[in-house]
Amino acid sequence: MSCAVTLNAEQGGREAGEYSFACEWHYASIFSVEEETKREELVTTIQRGRGELSEAKAALIEQFQRDKHDTGSPEVQIALLSERINYVTTHLKSHAKDHASRRGLIMMVNKRRRLLDYLNRRDPDRYREIVERLSLRK
Repeated sequence: MSCAVTLNAEQGGREAGEYSFACEWHYASIFSVEEETKREELVTTIQRGRGELSEAKAALIEQFQRDKHDTGSPEVQIALLSERINYVTTHLKSHAKDHASRRGLIMMVNKRRRLLDYLNRRDPDRYREIVERLSLRK
């Protein structure tokens, strides 16, 4: 697949500073240079934010995993849900009318409850350990 980017200066009714991007499967998409620069800055900001999030998530997974390649055990899922629940709870304290987030919080709490019930049925010792490590019971 070949692609080409051409810079146009008053060509075909376009103003200077605009360019078109053409591929075999996609032709004649026109973006201004300023819009493209803003888009690239936004993408960079989002990627930077994801990096910090994924680092925190990786640290949490590493802390609760049962072996080196474990990312989906109930303990890891419960720990990740607990972290998200704590974040959304603090968000809702300052945004009391955010009902969509409140619904998401309720769904996350219910999912964590189901995972805890599953873990309690399968292995009560692991259940007690995760409850103690996350301080879920008072």
